[in-house]
Amino acid sequence: MAIVFLGGGNMAAAIISGLRQRAYETNIVVSERNSERCAFLRQQYEVETPLHLPVLCADDVLILAVKPQDMQEACRDIELNGALVLSIAAGLNVETLSRYLGGSRRIVRVMPNTPAQIGLGVSGLFAAEGVSDDDRVRAQDIMQAAGMTVWLDNEAQMDAVTAVSGSGPAYVFYLMNALQQAAIAQGFDEQTAYRLSLATFKGAVLLAEHSAASFEVLQQQVTSKGGTTFAALEVFRQHQLAEKLGEGVQAACKRSQELSQTLG
Repeated sequence: MAIVFLGGGNMAAAIISGLRQRAYETNIVVSERNSERCAFLRQQYEVETPLHLPVLCADDVLILAVKPQDMQEACRDIELNGALVLSIAAGLNVETLSRYLGGSRRIVRVMPNTPAQIGLGVSGLFAAEGVSDDDRVRAQDIMQAAGMTVWLDNEAQMDAVTAVSGSGPAYVFYLMNALQQAAIAQGFDEQTAYRLSLATFKGAVLLAEHSAASFEVLQQQVTSKGGTTFAALEVFRQHQLAEKLGEGVQAACKRSQELSQTLG
């Protein structure tokens, strides 16, 4: 059995890194057009980088990791021979992928996010009707090398998981930067403001992980009525910060749906 990557970009490298760290016992092959990228992947992860995609068999897993707009051309001459396909290309639904792949329905769509680069990613997975229980186990096992996995009940949820966890790290970085800028406005130098923002977010996440309390309860535990935190939260409520965040997620979901329709 081999795991074959079509495309060797950052997300492919993140999955490969996780597989290597877990000592996943299988041959890993990467088909990548950029020769410098191939050299990096060979040196960093000791993978094979042949000029052409190897002959596949039913025991192999093909991971589609090229840009969505390049997928049709990249898949043009692929002969799956029954191989399981994992696609991490956003916006390409099972119907479109199946058409690109000669009608195969042994396809699992995956939406990972960038923390996969350090093994702390979140991947939403959706299995087409041609995927067996054993296939699901293999797909989950591979993606858990990059972090946690969540199976989706229907394909439409791929747009939602894209908007929540796929794009989610950018929302967090946006808020971290906003807190850093607020600290600078209060007189801290840039580096100290950065450290304060980073440590505050990191500490809050770890506290939530170690607590059985909900996010709302944890927030209340920091907030005394009429106190400093209460004053800040009142401003956030007046400007409907939570509602705006929800609107942003909805906009991301809608855009994912539009891209899917365009690419399909």
